[in-house]
Amino acid sequence: MNVIETRKLTYHYPDGTKALEDVDFNAAKGKIIALLGPNGAGKSTLFLHFNGILRPTSGTVQVNGESLKYDKKNLIKIRQRVGIVFQNPDDQLFAPTVIEDVAFGPMNIGLTEVEVEKRVKEALSKVGMEGYEKKAPHHLSGGQKKRVAIAGILAMKPEIMVLDEPTSGLDPKGASQILRLLYQLNKEGMTIVISTHDVDLVPLYAFSVYIISDGKIIKEGSPSEVFDDVTTIRKANLRLPRIAHLMEILEKEDSLPFDKPYPLTIGEARRKILEEFKS
Repeated sequence: MNVIETRKLTYHYPDGTKALEDVDFNAAKGKIIALLGPNGAGKSTLFLHFNGILRPTSGTVQVNGESLKYDKKNLIKIRQRVGIVFQNPDDQLFAPTVIEDVAFGPMNIGLTEVEVEKRVKEALSKVGMEGYEKKAPHHLSGGQKKRVAIAGILAMKPEIMVLDEPTSGLDPKGASQILRLLYQLNKEGMTIVISTHDVDLVPLYAFSVYIISDGKIIKEGSPSEVFDDVTTIRKANLRLPRIAHLMEILEKEDSLPFDKPYPLTIGEARRKILEEFKS
């Protein structure tokens, strides 16, 4: 079952510039879906359609089989089901303290004080930010800000979380912490949709992958299917994961017998190399 579907989605900016063209996108329930593309390809613009922040110029957006309605009542409902975490957490965090920021969404949907307090506590616990309740968000590190932004979405108890470049601007440790958190949320049943141009992350986590370039989806499939299409990867100004790129070089320049599809992770490469040595 697909929890998010777009059909022939096209969007023009107010000045007439076409940002998206005939985009068909599916997010399967309970999976991690990656949207790959270079900067300016349309990733963020597409994501802003998933909970009605933007309205298509033409085409449709469906959540759980129902077309989005853009009146205030329905938008409030859809934004409880589909939470978006922006690329820059400073665009999302605005309250004087962490606890006030995370509580803002639940308070504005009319929950009781007891329920709000419970949700805030649970959300901060999930993202590992207990003890930071009284801290000012602008005093936090980049990774901590990301986790507080995610907590603010978790406090709304969404079915689907959409994250725009969740590891952007983070050091390797911070990026790893965010990805482990998303992996755990997915194991608990949440559908996760992420945009990224970090191709090394995708094979580790994604169930399916879409490549977007100049506002159009130019490839979709499993990670192995998508990265097997080297021509399309490079047409989109992306690259193969480093392990696959190494195998490609070893095959082409050193005549080592690494046939396609190339392994995409260290674990896959190890198994393939051991197989070659055994044979």
